[in-house]
Amino acid sequence: MSVKNELKVYRAKHDLTQEELAIEMGVSHQTINAIETGKYNPSLELDLKLVDYFNFPIEEIFWLTDR
Repeated sequence: MSVKNELKVYRAKHDLTQEELAIEMGVSHQTINAIETGKYNPSLELDLKLVDYFNFPIEEIFWLTDR
C-alpha cells in the first residue's frame, strides 16, 4: 500500500506557494514538495496540521492505495 494525496490541489485552491505552506506548517518547502510528489509520507502530526489548516477531513486529502 502507498499513501496518495491531493495536497497540491488544496494548496492551489488556497493560492499558496510551497514556501508559504511550509512556513505555516513549520517545515521546509522541500518537505511540502516531497509530500506532493509522493516521495515522502508525512507524520501523523503533520497530516493533522495540514487537514486542520485546510479544514477538510483527512480522507479528502490523504488516502491509501494498493500498489
